[in-house]
Amino acid sequence: MSTLRAVCILGPTGSGKTGAALALARALPVTVINYDSRQVYADFPIVTAQPDEQERAACPHELYGFLPTAEAMTAARFAELARAGIASAREQGRVPVLVGGTGLYLRALEQGLADIPPVPQEVRDWVLGRMGREGSAALHDDLAQIDPPTAARLHRNDTQRITRALEVFLGTGRPLSAWFEDQKLGQTGVTLCKVGLSYTLRELEPGLRQRIDVMLERGAVDEVRRAFAATPERSAPGYSGIGCTELLAHLLDGLDLAEACALWFRNTRAYAKRQLTWFAKEQGVHWVRPEGLPRLPELVRAWDSGAT
Repeated sequence: MSTLRAVCILGPTGSGKTGAALALARALPVTVINYDSRQVYADFPIVTAQPDEQERAACPHELYGFLPTAEAMTAARFAELARAGIASAREQGRVPVLVGGTGLYLRALEQGLADIPPVPQEVRDWVLGRMGREGSAALHDDLAQIDPPTAARLHRNDTQRITRALEVFLGTGRPLSAWFEDQKLGQTGVTLCKVGLSYTLRELEPGLRQRIDVMLERGAVDEVRRAFAATPERSAPGYSGIGCTELLAHLLDGLDLAEACALWFRNTRAYAKRQLTWFAKEQGVHWVRPEGLPRLPELVRAWDSGAT
C-alpha cells in the first residue's frame, strides 16, 4: 500500500482551525479536507460554522456540506472519502490539509477501525426501539455505566453514536472503547503531520459565546427551521449536532430563545472540553500557540519534503 501524506490541523471547536488552514493556503498550494462530523451536512452551513464562500475561494475545499440531513455519516465512510481526497490533492500537486475536530474520524483515517463483528439485526432493532421510546439522554446514562470512555466523548443528544455504542456492547459483549484499544496501528497507508492549536478552555469561552451570537445574526434559527420543513424527522442524524438540538427545542418545544442559546453555549463548552481531553492524548502533535502560527508554513514545508 502506497503511503499518503497529509497535514492535519486539530484542536477544539472555536480554536481557529479554518483560519490557520487559510493562512497556510496563502503560503502553499493546499486543499482543505473537512474531518468534522457536523460540517458534512448540507442544510447547516451556519450552525456548523462551515467555511463561507470567501474562505472557500482561497483554495479547494472538500467534504463540506454534501450530506442530506436524513443520512448518517460513519467513520469508515469518512476515512474512505478522505483517502480519496488526499490522493486527489497529491495528484494535483497540492498539499492536503485536514481541518476539523472529530477525533474518531481522525483515528479511523490514521489508525484504521476496529474489526468489530456484525451486530445482529434483532439487537439493533431493540436498541432503536428503546431510543424511540426513552430518548438519547436515558440511553446515554446506560452507556455511561457500561462504557464510560465512550459516553464521555459523546454528547447526550448524539442518537446515532449512542445507539451504535450500545449495539456493539449488547451484540459483542465488549464495550466500543475496548474494541478501539485493539486497533492495529499503521495499517491505513496514511501518514499525518499533526499540528495542534493550543488553547485553554478559559481562553476559548469568550469566542464560543461570540460565535453563537454571530450565527444567530447570520440566520441560524431560520436555517434550522428550513431544514426541519424539508426533513421533519427529529431523529434524523443531521439534527443531532450541537446548535441544531437546542434550536429545535426552541422551534418545536417552545423553549425561550435566550434559554436555548444558554444551553447551546453550555453544550459547546462541554464539547470543547471533551475535545481538549481527546486531543491531549494524540501522539506526535506539534502544539502551536496563536503567536506561533506564522511558523506553520515552514514546519509544513520541512515535513512535506521529508525533513521531519
